[in-house]
Amino acid sequence: MSIFGAIRRSLERLLPQDCSVCGLGSGNAPVCPACAADLPYLDGPLCPVCALPTTGGRCGACLAAPPRFDATTAVFRYAYPVEHLVQALKYRQRLALAGWLAASLAARVGRDGIDCVLPLPLSAARMRERGFNQAQEIARPLARALGLPLLADCCSRVRDTPPQAGLPWTERQANMRQAFACRGGLTGKRIAVVDDVMTTGATLNEFARLLKRHGAARVENWVAARTLP
Repeated sequence: MSIFGAIRRSLERLLPQDCSVCGLGSGNAPVCPACAADLPYLDGPLCPVCALPTTGGRCGACLAAPPRFDATTAVFRYAYPVEHLVQALKYRQRLALAGWLAASLAARVGRDGIDCVLPLPLSAARMRERGFNQAQEIARPLARALGLPLLADCCSRVRDTPPQAGLPWTERQANMRQAFACRGGLTGKRIAVVDDVMTTGATLNEFARLLKRHGAARVENWVAARTLP
């Protein structure tokens, strides 16, 4: 993260803030309690593998073609105003939102059955453009809250792929092939991969494929928001 980003994050924690949803004063939090209570939480029967709504148990898609990851936990539906909050973090450097999203995730996940937390890597080009990796900004306080090691440097994104949002669903899996590399030994580790949004799951599936190839015993996705069909 840039020095500017670190200073800004510190100031956001210390100074009174306006709620990122309604614009009213929210104390030292980026979202006021009233707006937080009204956000589109992802509740109800969900597929334990991909976190999409289901009538019970695994969804048909995960039964027909099991992904390489083993489970997914998501806090919110990726809908207004959550999409606004995620975009404010990524594109307007509202870094305090990363800690708030991490706290929201910490309330839903637990450290049982997990050995370490790993943020989804960002390409070097995106890092230069943005100045930080939003997944790592969420993963850092999340790992600290749960008392889990953070593996921030063992994996990297070696190919700057076109944005998944601009591709048809059928092309997204191919777009992510060989996009990641791993430098560390992960044999036997149970890993929680952290990201801001899960859309089709193609990116996280390819990353889980890499982690399993390097010995990971289990890969879970911990994401702030999930896009629904």
